[in-house]
Amino acid sequence: MIKIGDALPDVQFNVPGPEGMKPLRTADVFAGKTVALFAVPGAFTPTCSARHLPSFRDHLADFKAKGVDVVACTAVNDHFVMGAWAKDQNVFGEIVMLADGSGEFARAVGLDADFSKFGMGPRSKRYSMIVKDGVVSQVNVEEGGEYKVSSAEYLLGQLS
Repeated sequence: MIKIGDALPDVQFNVPGPEGMKPLRTADVFAGKTVALFAVPGAFTPTCSARHLPSFRDHLADFKAKGVDVVACTAVNDHFVMGAWAKDQNVFGEIVMLADGSGEFARAVGLDADFSKFGMGPRSKRYSMIVKDGVVSQVNVEEGGEYKVSSAEYLLGQLS
């Protein structure tokens, strides 16, 4: 599992945008920036839609005030689903939606999970990170389906 001080792996994300999908590599998103990254098991799932994404949406200004350049969300969903979810949650253009459709990023950072018993297949664990210029400075991984340490409020408390 990725840890504080590790560089993020180089992968391609598919990012929904106004003109359609745009492929971005890790460096395109994280190089030279401070990024608040959070991961959810799936777009449109109950906790992710009711609590996790809204916590980051509601605190966008607080993250900016603490020096965060970009707030980004990743999930093992395709860019169509991530784009539709962003529109549904009113964050399109505000939170960068990093579609990890094949789970390459989730596996590369060691935060993939098997949700087959819920009929969802391979997914990402729920977590949050602060990434500075591509290097992890904070990482918070939820255990056992909880929603605590990956919240916007918790991550904001880790920013100086």
